[in-house]
Amino acid sequence: MRVVIAEDSPIYRALMKKHFEEWGLGCIFASDGAEAWDLLRELEVPTLALLDWVLPKVDGLELCKKIRTGLGEERYIYTILITAKSRKQDLLDAMEAGADDYLIKPFYAPELKARVLAGKRILDLQSTLLQTQDSLRIAATHDALTGLKNRMEIDGILKQELARSRRSGGPVGIMFADIDHFKAVNDSMGHLAGDTVLKIVSERLRSAVRVYDHVGRYGGEEFLVVLPDCDLESTEVRARALLQAVSKEPVATSNGTRTVTISIGIASASAIGFVEMEELLNRADQALYRAKENGRNRVEGPLPRPALEVAPVRA
Repeated sequence: MRVVIAEDSPIYRALMKKHFEEWGLGCIFASDGAEAWDLLRELEVPTLALLDWVLPKVDGLELCKKIRTGLGEERYIYTILITAKSRKQDLLDAMEAGADDYLIKPFYAPELKARVLAGKRILDLQSTLLQTQDSLRIAATHDALTGLKNRMEIDGILKQELARSRRSGGPVGIMFADIDHFKAVNDSMGHLAGDTVLKIVSERLRSAVRVYDHVGRYGGEEFLVVLPDCDLESTEVRARALLQAVSKEPVATSNGTRTVTISIGIASASAIGFVEMEELLNRADQALYRAKENGRNRVEGPLPRPALEVAPVRA
């Protein structure tokens, strides 16, 4: 935890610096409200703020309001307002401005430490809750075995990219990739070896695509790759690179080593000649079947779309 202390009094700054060093807590000082606001926006670690009410440029009360309205909920800052004001209305004003606690000058060191430790417990709890939320989100959107996006998530990403394509006019390429002879791997080497093959192929696919591409496990040994801004020609180039990445070296498992290859079917859509998501997936899926039928470890593209028949014009 990092503590930001906004205090313009040199005496109180020196006093609090001494206390925080004794307590083993790191702190950063700001001499006015504007400097404190800049610090609080930059820090991403769980932060506790000790704010003097009376500060140059931006006072502590206004700073509390900025903290509550100007930062996201995930960046909660526990705020203690420090002041010589002691009226009950002042306490109410501080709480309404967003302060979590209120400390009246002059204060005793044990009282300050107690308030700071209470804030630290709140921040630790929030950090734990956010980590739990993130774990639940990952569990809901990613495949447990491979760590890739699951089918629901990769389908959602494809929908988003197609919607973006309609707005911008840029293309979207997709690949269906399937591990060749995967049933033979399970039958001859066991399902644990099959799991190892899935994990390693997944990692090789993820490492071979661009940082803004998306790879998902679509089911079994089949993967869907979504390639923003890739027409059919670019998609084919990237698909051939994936063939090389997967088969470049044998996969070592607990039951032996095996060379693994994949077959890939590709398709692409754009605002010009746009196809719906279901048709796009179907075209890539049919291309994948042709890759399997034509010998595996290869890339196949979609068949040309049939031309529309035009009725003859009567004289």
